[in-house]
Amino acid sequence: MLEDFDATILRDARRVVVKVGSSLVTNEGRGLDETAIGEWCRQMSLLVRQGREVIMVSSGAIAEGMKRLGWTTRPHEIHELQAAAAVGQMGLAQMYETKLRENGLGSAQVLLTHADLADRERYLNARSTLLTLLKLGVLPVINENDTVVNDEIKFGDNDTLGALVANLVEADALVILTDQKGLYTADPRKDPAAKFVHVAQAGDPALEAMAGGAGSSLGRGGMITKILAAKRAAGSGASTVIAWGRESDALLRLCQGESIGTLLIAPTQKTQARKQWIADHLQLKGSVTVDAGAVHKLRSDGSSLLPIGMTAVDGDFSRGDVIAIRADDGLEVARGLANYASAEARLICRKPSSQFEKLLGYSAEPEMVHRDNMVLSRP
Repeated sequence: MLEDFDATILRDARRVVVKVGSSLVTNEGRGLDETAIGEWCRQMSLLVRQGREVIMVSSGAIAEGMKRLGWTTRPHEIHELQAAAAVGQMGLAQMYETKLRENGLGSAQVLLTHADLADRERYLNARSTLLTLLKLGVLPVINENDTVVNDEIKFGDNDTLGALVANLVEADALVILTDQKGLYTADPRKDPAAKFVHVAQAGDPALEAMAGGAGSSLGRGGMITKILAAKRAAGSGASTVIAWGRESDALLRLCQGESIGTLLIAPTQKTQARKQWIADHLQLKGSVTVDAGAVHKLRSDGSSLLPIGMTAVDGDFSRGDVIAIRADDGLEVARGLANYASAEARLICRKPSSQFEKLLGYSAEPEMVHRDNMVLSRP
């Protein structure tokens, strides 16, 4: 654990992603909290006037839809969740548009699914759209596209979505506003000896041990999803603050360098957008298993993966898909873009490039995954 809140991280952040949860946005399910949303919009507009770029990731569509439909319990059927999202999204977008406009700021609604970020072309399109909106001085309000999403393309929660958006736009910081003051060493509702964590390093395994399960019937998150989101955001160099969303002027004070909430510091610098996209994949199409020699070359020499070092191919993937590269024990060593489809990869597994033309009928790249299209996993 670290000891001192680094005031410069938020003070110097030029591009910030703000994520707000369902319980805050909908006042614990009683309907959209106009006063709270107005406050966040006021603060964000002031940050934009200071020369910062701000993106809002807002939960609340399903919860607002439940309120409008008169439902008191979150449904389990996917079609009912999608219906609630469709109803609630109308009110959510209108509320942000109204409150941001009152503060002299234009807004844009952006709905995303994991498929939008898992496809290279759609990823770049989403990135270009968001960066263009920021350049135009418009504040994007992002939510998962729950109306069309299913389990195959879900982010799972908007904490994850916030982290992926931070990576997508190469943000300097992610601020997660929640109904808790921040992270404690244990659940303060159950353990009076729980201590508040002011600062730590994102990705520290001890943080996950501290975090409990979901604390609200409205959302699907909980502190654990925020810890994992901070870990994911840190992969592109974005530090994360977890803070109470009803703290007076929390966003403004954070960006002035004040110590509010829990700061989870990213240990790494920003990475290239291409490698961010590879690392951000939540669902992989398949994997290849490699021998110990290949593992050593990948980790120590920064080499590309050659088929001769592969021992097995799993899954059904196409050329250009992101796949995992695993050691014999199943541990993920890296992930990257496959130069060959799974059927072809099985044919050239354990074979030198000199035999590719004979086996495949043509000769292409000598690598299964080129080092420029690869992201190493942490040991």
